[in-house]
Amino acid sequence: MPLLIYIYDAYCGWCYGFSPVIKQIADQYKDKLQFEVLSAGMILPEKPIHINAVAGFIAQAYKTVEERTGVEFGKDYLWHIFNPDQSDWYPNSEKPAIALCVLKQMLPDKVVQFAADFQHALHYEGRDLTDDEAYRHILDKYGLDTEAFFQQLKSEDYRKMAHEEFNLVKQLQVAGFPAVYIQDADGKFYQLTEGYVDYQELTEKISRYFKGQ
Repeated sequence: MPLLIYIYDAYCGWCYGFSPVIKQIADQYKDKLQFEVLSAGMILPEKPIHINAVAGFIAQAYKTVEERTGVEFGKDYLWHIFNPDQSDWYPNSEKPAIALCVLKQMLPDKVVQFAADFQHALHYEGRDLTDDEAYRHILDKYGLDTEAFFQQLKSEDYRKMAHEEFNLVKQLQVAGFPAVYIQDADGKFYQLTEGYVDYQELTEKISRYFKGQ
């Protein structure tokens, strides 16, 4: 069965807008495709960078995402964007990437949903994804072992897994997120999209892939 690879970053606003699309795709094609999610490592500063550095850009860009995709950015998230001087956020893609690696081991069939849950937690509920506690409600939602999760979240093995994903995304030379690929049984990669597309466009691309096999 071919593997659909969804490349996203927890901090990517366009990926947040794409969440309803990829969730619908995962449900529609669950009998024809396997699904994997790779974290892109979009924000990996050597030294912590405060939200103030990007708040001005996001304050304008989020409206475009809402208009194009239909998602809504929550007031608790936007508070940090419009009041950056009062925010304690230092965005970093590493911890959500590690958390996704841990959850993929626990419930691999829910990987697309987990990515969407992370995006909702940040962009709608305004949770700080660099804080361990930002993930507790997701563990509760799926009835997962919180003690095991938090222990593994601090594991060097899972940190290495996350960075292996970052490196793979670099090797694929992805220019924009979200990105979607299909990997066939021979290991060949077929790019479906780089950047946001709607549900209809993505289903058409997947259909063309299957017709070409």
